[in-house]
Amino acid sequence: MPTAPTWLEVSLNGPWTRERQPLIPIRVADIVAQGIACAQAGASIVHVHAYDERTGRQDDDADTYAAIIEGIRAKTDAIVYPTLPFSGHADPVQGARERFAHVEALCQRGLMEWGVVDPGTTQITPLADVAAGKAGFIYANPEAHVRRGMELAQRHRYHPGYAIYEPAFLRLGAAMERAYPGTPQAIYRFMFSDGLSFGFPPAPFALAAYLALLQRERPLAPWMIAGLDVDLRPLIEMTVANGGHVRVGLEDAPFGSNRTNLEWVEDAVRRIRAAGGEPATPAAVRNALAHARTA
Repeated sequence: MPTAPTWLEVSLNGPWTRERQPLIPIRVADIVAQGIACAQAGASIVHVHAYDERTGRQDDDADTYAAIIEGIRAKTDAIVYPTLPFSGHADPVQGARERFAHVEALCQRGLMEWGVVDPGTTQITPLADVAAGKAGFIYANPEAHVRRGMELAQRHRYHPGYAIYEPAFLRLGAAMERAYPGTPQAIYRFMFSDGLSFGFPPAPFALAAYLALLQRERPLAPWMIAGLDVDLRPLIEMTVANGGHVRVGLEDAPFGSNRTNLEWVEDAVRRIRAAGGEPATPAAVRNALAHARTA
């Protein structure tokens, strides 16, 4: 039986646009409304991507993120945090400053509680496209970008959220925690996929492998299951039993999901309780992190 409540995060939209996920919220008002509804249903953490409402494409504008974060926090005490744009800058140092510009602006407004710092680079290709010769893309996080995120987290006191797409991400993330002492505790988010080429499928052996590596590299660090184009429901019971946490939502769901964000959250709440857990309140998440060991 778990000895502490289970954190439940919802990732509302991701970068997919409605071409891959027709039900994602794009307008600020819709993102805020869905974030509030999911928080009231049991999600203690809300992750968002900002969009340009005219084009329907991701647009990492600090003012848009501020409106989303402030809008959700006006009605709930959920932890709300933004994403990063994809990296494609030829100069990794200058690219890091540009990529984290909205994060720094949100820090200056006191709106950054968690932040994305993904410690590694991987190829992301839909497996169904490989035979047809359709190219995927490289999700690039040069070391200068990882260090920029850690520097900002250390200076502005926000928690780095590590998306662990491959085992090497975990090893570098742990090394970065040690290299930036005093940084608030990082959250290790194991990323799985059914349909994309990175990392592991959502299988018990894969979660067990990540847990063994985490025990070696960063024992006692908080961790959760997440992913892209994936159904994580088969791993929820094992996750709760091992003291881990859960992320769901339309960023992570199988492409073309006919479930709403609220339905994903409500289902996860039922499964967490069926496994003997209880969804954590935002206050419980903050309290656990306040007492976590830091680098």
